Amino acid sequence: MSSPLPPPAAEARAVSDALLEKIHNLIEQAGGCLPFDTFMNAALYEPGLGYYDNGLIPFGEQGDFVTAPESGSLFGRCLARCLASVLEQLEDAVVVELGAGSGALAADLLAELNRLDVLPARYFVLEPSAAMRSLQERRLSEQPPELIERVEWLDRLPARPINGVVFGNEVADALPVKRFRWNRGRVSELGVCRHKQQLAVCERPADELEERIGQLARLGHWEGDYRSEYCPTLPAWINSFTDLLAQGLLLLVDYGYGRAEYYHPQRSMGTLMCHYRHRAHDNALWSPGLQDITAFVDFTAIAEAANQAGMQLQGFTSQARFLVDCGIDQLLAEAGTADTRHLLELSNEAKRLMLPGEMGERFKVIGFSRRLTRAVRGFDSQDLRSRL
Repeated sequence: MSSPLPPPAAEARAVSDALLEKIHNLIEQAGGCLPFDTFMNAALYEPGLGYYDNGLIPFGEQGDFVTAPESGSLFGRCLARCLASVLEQLEDAVVVELGAGSGALAADLLAELNRLDVLPARYFVLEPSAAMRSLQERRLSEQPPELIERVEWLDRLPARPINGVVFGNEVADALPVKRFRWNRGRVSELGVCRHKQQLAVCERPADELEERIGQLARLGHWEGDYRSEYCPTLPAWINSFTDLLAQGLLLLVDYGYGRAEYYHPQRSMGTLMCHYRHRAHDNALWSPGLQDITAFVDFTAIAEAANQAGMQLQGFTSQARFLVDCGIDQLLAEAGTADTRHLLELSNEAKRLMLPGEMGERFKVIGFSRRLTRAVRGFDSQDLRSRL
């Protein structure tokens, strides 16, 4: 950690203390060493206390990190062009957004789809968190009534198959992961325990993980001490969406790698990362409930699950190339030069979205289709499927 993290306010500290008490009980119930994925689930999603459910706003300049939609409208307008290439092929199509964040992306998408004259029959937001839903409702309340009336919040996925688009932006990275240690062929699962009244890392037998970790070790040709993570629920999570789609597109945007790159021997400390007040660090045990905890996404696992479900891979590309293929250069050109300040803002936004040192190469876009007759926009100029 390059600098100390700023101390939480008293109200936030009280939320974290209440969550810590629950985590301490979970540790006791687990026999002293709590699996990390159970800890991460509580830290992020414990009702009323977890990071995404306690009402402390995590987005934007006043929060802990800035997502692509929070940078401005360019990302949403480009994404709308991808979605439009699917919606125009279908009758009574709907859109399902997985975890709508602050609601900024939904607002941008609906406005741009309206301009393109391809509004979906319904715009569903899958959001189990009451706090996040309230935030989204406030953001979308600023939209015209004819757009708001199409939006519906869901606690769970629709029971019947749909025609349309299911998409998520920075959702898969927040799925709870298991952490492990591989040391010269010996495997242990990393968990969370109490040590001198503080949370600490512990090791527990990794019986159910051993075969899986052995496969990854052979793939990565690991040597010495290697620590990383993997998401056991990712395939089932993907299957819930492929089962839902009768016809249409599943689209995911996130930071991650193909499996061989994810478990490269030089990546010996894994990819787990935390965000608090725009500071990134790797101490996942600090102040549960007050910081985001994420891990990079194994896009190979996503592709395997979608392929087994009979979905067709439309493309796997960098965010930068996806935005170019969706016409970001055209949107910049249309802005004109009359308003110099606005043009500068758009230029800075485009740089954040596209430069390799920003989001451009770190973030990837992957899409899978079912029963579409035409190609999906966004995957024309770059094909990274060989990395899966």
